[in-house]
Amino acid sequence: MKNVSILGCGWLGKELAVNFIEKGYEVKGSTTSEKKLQELQLAHISPFLVDISARKIQLEFLDADVLIIAITSKEVENFKWLIASIEKSNITKIIFISSTSVYPSLNKEMTEEDETVDSPLVEIENLFRNNNKFQTTIIRFAGLFGGERQPGNWFANRKIPHRKGYVNMIHREDCIAIIQEIIEQNAFGEVFNACVNHHPTREDFYINARKTLGKPIPEFDDSKPLEYKIINSEKLQKRLSYQFIHNDLLSI
Repeated sequence: MKNVSILGCGWLGKELAVNFIEKGYEVKGSTTSEKKLQELQLAHISPFLVDISARKIQLEFLDADVLIIAITSKEVENFKWLIASIEKSNITKIIFISSTSVYPSLNKEMTEEDETVDSPLVEIENLFRNNNKFQTTIIRFAGLFGGERQPGNWFANRKIPHRKGYVNMIHREDCIAIIQEIIEQNAFGEVFNACVNHHPTREDFYINARKTLGKPIPEFDDSKPLEYKIINSEKLQKRLSYQFIHNDLLSI
């Protein structure tokens, strides 16, 4: 599978596209902004203007071996329209980028078998998982960092809650490598949690992140009862024989 379309060439999608091109893939990428079409073209990404909220898509964009959906929209009706468009194409393999936010904070470890919250994102996941016209792998990424996304810049103007809770994070380089492994190993029809194995406390993590950027130590809000979750990614690591590139969150 060397022909990939990436719906959403933002912080993750564009770097993913560049990585695939370097490995010899033909890549189509989408943006909702006409201004960014040239930017994609300069990166050797075949550019397409796609906006599911405006119900605009070109069928040529859907001419691919694999479609990777990396947009932030949570509008269920727009995804129903997108799926109807995909059903008219030759796409049989999809990777849908989701989030570990689908899990409630129950102060315990969470696997792919655990309950999820009632949310539009879970509903969208199920639209893809239950469609028998293509195979979808859902990747539930933990908190994303890397590049311009530096955790030391977060919570800039407010206190950080749940200092004794645990962080669930993953670097962009690991996100890209995992997506590539799913495609190359043909690991479709799966749901994977994607989160590094290291779970320092929020206190340790954010103090370290601020120090790394030379910023003052953050303030914490201890007014609410402790809530957290620890994301377990054993399934992904075993299925893909994957080892995280950035597995120590205190050395970022």
